[in-house]
Amino acid sequence: MTDITAPSTFRAMVTSPSTAASHAGANVLRDGGTAIEAVVATAAMLAVTCPHFCGIGGDAVWMVSDKSGKVQSFMGIGQAGEKAPETITPGTPIPLRGPGSTLTTACTVDSWQHALDHSASHWGGKRSLSGLIAPSIELAENGFPISASQCFWLNFRKDEFENWPGFAAIFAPNGRMPKPGETFRQPDLARSLKQIAAKGARDFYDGDLAKRIIAGLAKAGSPITANDLAQTRTRTVDAVSLAYGDVTLYAPPAPTQGLATLMTMGILRELGTKNWAEGTVDHYHLVVEAIKRAFLARDRIADPDFNLDDLSDMLTDEVLTSAADDISTAHAMDWPHPFRHGDTVFLAATDAQGNCASVLQSTYFDWGSGVVAGDTGIIWQNRGAAFSTQPGHPNELKPGKRPFYTLNPGLALKNGKPHLLYGTQGADGQPQTLAMLLSRLLDFGLSPVEALAKPRFLLGKTFSDANDSLKLEADAGSDVFDDLTQRVHILREIEAQSALAGQAGIIRVDEDGFVDGAHDPRSDGMAIGV
Repeated sequence: MTDITAPSTFRAMVTSPSTAASHAGANVLRDGGTAIEAVVATAAMLAVTCPHFCGIGGDAVWMVSDKSGKVQSFMGIGQAGEKAPETITPGTPIPLRGPGSTLTTACTVDSWQHALDHSASHWGGKRSLSGLIAPSIELAENGFPISASQCFWLNFRKDEFENWPGFAAIFAPNGRMPKPGETFRQPDLARSLKQIAAKGARDFYDGDLAKRIIAGLAKAGSPITANDLAQTRTRTVDAVSLAYGDVTLYAPPAPTQGLATLMTMGILRELGTKNWAEGTVDHYHLVVEAIKRAFLARDRIADPDFNLDDLSDMLTDEVLTSAADDISTAHAMDWPHPFRHGDTVFLAATDAQGNCASVLQSTYFDWGSGVVAGDTGIIWQNRGAAFSTQPGHPNELKPGKRPFYTLNPGLALKNGKPHLLYGTQGADGQPQTLAMLLSRLLDFGLSPVEALAKPRFLLGKTFSDANDSLKLEADAGSDVFDDLTQRVHILREIEAQSALAGQAGIIRVDEDGFVDGAHDPRSDGMAIGV
């Protein structure tokens, strides 16, 4: 669902892929809460209503800005455990599911409190974590109508999840697959959230809840230890940025792929995006080709604590110009490169004071590792599967290291003040979707609603198609398909408004402080203005 809003009506807004979650955040904004407080309420609700895409057993990456345009990133990313499992050997793939994929800790809950501390110190925030997550506890305990999205992903994994420890008992009890609209309850998760509300966020890491989590993970066969969990902390870091026309685009730094998104936009800037017409074959072709060049450079990105490579050159004028010059307007570059999977949720809010937060929250793949941590109701992420076991690789698995991260929520300033909040689900699809959205918003003047509704593409392999094709939504038009084929793109048509094209959200703030926004028509969510 998409909410169409008039920019002359609202001063604050929240957007998310769940209607219930968006309402939770909007209620905080109506009560005078800060954007961070609204996002925490929304994020907690998403951890309940979107267990297939995110949860408290995962991570979160934040971009925040105050009304003066001071941008920071909160990196709520768990690290690899001190002890690698004996089953992993150099050069062999890390398991994608099960205990062998639970190689990193989870930082989402710590990021909530970290952000709230920032809100209290700098934005005048007064709300507690316990109060903000109370609505999500109630929903987990008493139940809510299960979404079509959750049912789809449960059915999609029906031949796999019987082997996931503790999973079927919660999500398909007695072997029965739920149907959309049925009431779904998560009493174990409700108890864990109550524990966090009563004891604080750090109970997840070094309290009674932590003991239960570690016991459950150990029983399943995970190498994560109590000490690993206790060392997990959110970091405040400087964002990376790129000038693009009259705005400055910001993204989280390494180990996220924020640099790849900005590099894509920098190449488009050098190509002169405004010289094309929106939705033409040139628009699609050149964005695809810019993505390819950025992705070729992306393998350098890794945890800066372990990687001595200076990545700042990815955004220099010389590199961006060279990449743009390498692009042929008539011929596509061959693309037999690996696709990185992953699902997540994007949520954002801006408050009446002009402060804002743009966030992605994830357990990596749909349903994460599939491992439920004992009796906690918490699905643990499989983010460890993003590591490489190749010796010497920048993203090589090492104790205490954070993996390469696809999450990269975005934020843009105009005249030094917050102007755009944006992000999307979709791992490798994130820079692709963001490049199309930003070009439509910034170069062609579309509204958030219009930009989100337009056709999009996805390059490379996906969970449902092993071919290295360019997946393009059918409503791009036959002329575009024909012309892209002439330019040697290997095309596959996908349905209009396809879930493969991501689930994005946008909030736009005008110069007078009024806001408009939307969430993707491909999702179950909405933007709500107050």
